[in-house]
Amino acid sequence: MSSEKFILAGVMGHPVAHSRSPVIHNHWIAQYKLKGSYVLLPVEPTHLYDALKGLKALGFAGCNVTIPHKVEAMKAMDWVHPVAKQMGAINTIVVQSDGALHGFNNDGYGYIQSIKDAKADWKANAGPITVLGAGGAARAIVLSLINEGATEIRLLNRTKSKAEELAEEFGPKVQVVDWNERINALSGVAMLINTTSQGMHGQSELELNLSELPLTALVSDAIYIPLETKLLAQAKMRGNATVNGLGMLLNQARPAFQAWFGVLPEITPELQTVIAGTF
Repeated sequence: MSSEKFILAGVMGHPVAHSRSPVIHNHWIAQYKLKGSYVLLPVEPTHLYDALKGLKALGFAGCNVTIPHKVEAMKAMDWVHPVAKQMGAINTIVVQSDGALHGFNNDGYGYIQSIKDAKADWKANAGPITVLGAGGAARAIVLSLINEGATEIRLLNRTKSKAEELAEEFGPKVQVVDWNERINALSGVAMLINTTSQGMHGQSELELNLSELPLTALVSDAIYIPLETKLLAQAKMRGNATVNGLGMLLNQARPAFQAWFGVLPEITPELQTVIAGTF
């Protein structure tokens, strides 16, 4: 893309005011001295299709898609990346030169990269992995773990049927464990991942006894508000290595920014400081 062209992108959701994405992308626009802006796009579900079809006319290079539009937006795409199809949701849209809308999902990539950034020697097949939750984030993370070589994933969800649906789709590497057995499900694992909203600011806490969790296990929370959830604080106090959800947010933004602005941006300490200052 010409450096003279003003490039527009944004994040579409409802509500969307809480999103940290504008802070990230506008930081990169300034850092790389690009002409453009990343804006909030609050769109109600009833107007989603019209809003997506209007991206080209408004001059947008594309947008991120967040709750509650990640699944529904797929229907308006002219092409969906195979990984996004497997995940059953998109989080990034790129407007093509002919106006066609291409859908991607960078959540899984963002998650795996955040783990590798925190622990360079991490391997998905180091041992069993326990995953809490069976929503969109769990779906992206479980699929990515399998693609990275995970051999045993213990999946737990309060509504067991949702976990069973995921397990059926992803095959024998995913084993469903009853929520009431969550303490035992930590025994001998190499990693524990929370993808539920429990522990998020304004939500109820995740009640989980970590007594069976090996001290060598990595504990990860997809939540980034607050940066340290009660789960991560408990794990850290025991001596477990921990990773919060901020790295996932930052890493999933990189390929999207590259698609729109033509530059693959770096996650610098300065950006992390800027983001941390918004909490």
